Amino acid sequence: MKKFKRVFVIVMDSFGAGNAKDAEEYGDQGADTMGHIAESVESWKIPNLQKLGLANLHPLKGVKPAENPIGYYTVLNEASKGKDTMTGHWELMGIKTTKPFVTFTETGFPPELIAELERRTGRTIIGNKSSSGTEILEELAEEEIATGHMIVYTSADSVLQICGNEETFGLDELYRCCEIARELTLKDEWRVGRVIARPYVGKKRGELKRTSNRRDYALSPTGKTVLDALKEQGLSVISIGKISDIFNGEGITEAYHSDSSVHGMEQTKDLVANKDFEGLCFVNLVDFDALWGHRRNPDGYAKETERFDEKLGEVLELLREDDLLMITADHGNDPTYKGTDHTREQVPLLIYAKGLEGSGRLEETDSFGAVGASIAENFGIAMPKGTIGTSILETIK
Repeated sequence: MKKFKRVFVIVMDSFGAGNAKDAEEYGDQGADTMGHIAESVESWKIPNLQKLGLANLHPLKGVKPAENPIGYYTVLNEASKGKDTMTGHWELMGIKTTKPFVTFTETGFPPELIAELERRTGRTIIGNKSSSGTEILEELAEEEIATGHMIVYTSADSVLQICGNEETFGLDELYRCCEIARELTLKDEWRVGRVIARPYVGKKRGELKRTSNRRDYALSPTGKTVLDALKEQGLSVISIGKISDIFNGEGITEAYHSDSSVHGMEQTKDLVANKDFEGLCFVNLVDFDALWGHRRNPDGYAKETERFDEKLGEVLELLREDDLLMITADHGNDPTYKGTDHTREQVPLLIYAKGLEGSGRLEETDSFGAVGASIAENFGIAMPKGTIGTSILETIK
């Protein structure tokens, strides 16, 4: 077993591998994010994922399995209940969620919550239904701009989202209202995983665009995670993208906000090349999910993956001898599936380091926690009490 000084974990948000054993319980039988993307496009140029063994792991139309894959690969099964971002990421770092977060997809938020939010913010709420962010803006942004009313909506996730025009509503006011919403939704009956500020620019339909000034107000993990254990031992835990938001800052030593998934990979590349640290760099790339999965756009998803793959090639070139790279996902979001929700799927795990003697398929794991457990073992740190996951580090030679 080799000890790595720097570990990079990249989460391709929603890049599921199908085949969840409990998919039927979630109404997701047959969902297969990467498989159905491959079937939907004429060509899919992902040479770096290909040589890491992605098509060896999961048959992909038009993408040949690598004859000599350069890394190890397997699939992870989710042990937690749910299929949302927080549940998936928390489990990667050892937390098993047994009670899914409350969702309001079918009903909107209860009148009591809406009334209290209106009273506390001083604003009339419009929307209050499940919608995509783009659709709710097309429908209600002009009214919000004209009246000062506040757009509140949800999705298939356990989330309360508030839109605000950056010019007329203002970012500070949007964040203030979201902080109030977060406080109110700590009650058990209203407990959502995240409150999200969704700022946008533009004044008319067809010109409205969400900006990168999104802010997440997440619940803290329900117990200590591997991130906490690393930080307590004086190791670096560097967040890129929305990782810090997902963990509510817990266990993070340094955080970088990303404007896009391509930007997130550029930030990762810069850290690989220039930052000398010991510990973990934990990256979330959200555009796969937010821009393409929920919008059921397999072509866009495929192109996003190609952009990622190009940047991945640059990162692979820069990795040092004592670096470990793990690429995985947090749930599925099949862009060809019914509805607009996440899909319950297995997720891939691709593992690479320079100088590996072996490669090939590893046994699938019974939880996402294998990722966090492997990181903990690498740094000689005990898993926090109550966490799940068995390290697979000893199988990487």
